[in-house]
Amino acid sequence: MRAAVSIGIPGTTDPATIRALAPRIERLGFSALWLNDVPRGDSLAGLRVAATATETLRLATGVIPLDRRPADTLDIGDLPTERTTIGIGSGAARHPLALVRDGIATVRRATDAAIVVGALGPRMRRLAAERADGVLFNWLTPAAAAEAMTELRDAAAGRAVRGVLYVRTIAEPAARAALEREAERYAAVPSYAENFERLGVRPIDTTISAAADLAAFDVVDEVVLRAVTPAGSLAELEDFVEETARWSQEAA
Repeated sequence: MRAAVSIGIPGTTDPATIRALAPRIERLGFSALWLNDVPRGDSLAGLRVAATATETLRLATGVIPLDRRPADTLDIGDLPTERTTIGIGSGAARHPLALVRDGIATVRRATDAAIVVGALGPRMRRLAAERADGVLFNWLTPAAAAEAMTELRDAAAGRAVRGVLYVRTIAEPAARAALEREAERYAAVPSYAENFERLGVRPIDTTISAAADLAAFDVVDEVVLRAVTPAGSLAELEDFVEETARWSQEAA
């Protein structure tokens, strides 16, 4: 794989699980640990736990919705700048471009950490290309990801901007039902539903369930394997990272 391979877990993962899992992710050679930010889970708090348990693992949020957590309220000062990426997005804001544009500027003033922008549509991706350090894509097939990367490079006009893709992934058949529920949940969100219709794909078509699937996504700078397991237990997550580490080695 030319693309870096990282692990993503829910922002609701308890601190003890993060503390136990992060060193294993680091030891297995993954590039980063990404935590999504949800109302019942603070991604920044989770990254602080991971930071104390690791030495070189990159730490990232994917992504903090600024309509719910304004940029000037984010507690990011004590994270290790050199290995932290702050992912931000518009959430359900009425004026998403203005919110994210101002948010990038605010986060820039607060930290030297890298900034990525979660973007579904072309205007938000263009903003990320012009002002951020990267864009976080979501729910894309390999073909759609390749097209998005071409558009990103064109919009960046020579700036070094990373393309990162979150991919829902299962590593065991028992997790299939959970993956299908996740896909159905996003299919019911209007903004995502419009995106799936525009691409002409089903959400489940953008997911990974085998080593061969991973190789097909080697069109971006970084692939984040968002772990989907039957119950989200530590044992299941440990099995997930061990299995997907083997996939990454096979794809190398």
